[in-house]
Amino acid sequence: MNTPTDPVATVVAAALAEDAPWGDVTSEALLPEGAVAHAELRAREPGVLAGTAAAVAAFGQAAALCGGALPRCEFAPDGTRFAAGDVLGRVSGTARAVLRAERVALNLLQHLSGIATLTARFITAVDGTGARVVDTRKTTPGLRVLERAAVRAGGGRNHRWSLSDAVLVKDNHLAVLLAEGVDVTTALRRVRERVPHTTSVEVEVDRLDQLEAVLAAEPDVVMLDNFSLEDLAEGVRRVRASSRALVEASGGVRLDTVAAIARTGVDLVSVGALTQNARTLDLGLDVEVAAPGAATTGVLR
Repeated sequence: MNTPTDPVATVVAAALAEDAPWGDVTSEALLPEGAVAHAELRAREPGVLAGTAAAVAAFGQAAALCGGALPRCEFAPDGTRFAAGDVLGRVSGTARAVLRAERVALNLLQHLSGIATLTARFITAVDGTGARVVDTRKTTPGLRVLERAAVRAGGGRNHRWSLSDAVLVKDNHLAVLLAEGVDVTTALRRVRERVPHTTSVEVEVDRLDQLEAVLAAEPDVVMLDNFSLEDLAEGVRRVRASSRALVEASGGVRLDTVAAIARTGVDLVSVGALTQNARTLDLGLDVEVAAPGAATTGVLR
């Protein structure tokens, strides 16, 4: 899913250092240096796969730490839908390296596949409405690259990446302006003058009576936060009548409410639950230790 490789490598290196700061004392004391392990990633429940780039990085970095050759990794692509019992990947390499990376790789695969699986359920729920489901900045610190790639693997879209790459004026910003006696429309127009013309400007409102002043500043996106369904539909109508701005619904969106929200006519539905509430998926990595030179059999399905 076009996951940037350098941030992934950084996350994996930190995880491996946390899990084995002075090496894997069990494997180093117990296993012959030349022993080879073959590991098979198998699904124990249905879902959508994500996190394979991190898994490959974990096995590769562990091999380098153990002084062995790079392992052979074969995984189904991120975004693959699978059933319980499906084989999703195989890894062959030195046993010490495979076992050193096993928990880190599996933790990331389970967590990220959980996000992809939940995202896919939201996408199914809004099918036919024309609304796009997007994530938020409510990501695990340090894991944003991986979690947002998992959202894409599940069919979702990404919101702004960080505070640095788009303007999003939220309720707290507006509260400060009002406390300072600054006119909202004037302040938003000044934002346009201070950022490059390529920078998107989005403004959050939490009441219908705020829309007029915001729309007068011609934002690119209007976020309707924690609106009732009736007010969402009215907000969409008002924005469409006087603006070309996209309309985003946000706030407490759940799987059982997202379809009704999408049917109000909004363009975007932002869902913090995609990365905050996804449970880890049940995947197993079964390892078989064999003599050097042994080969794996079978195909991914």
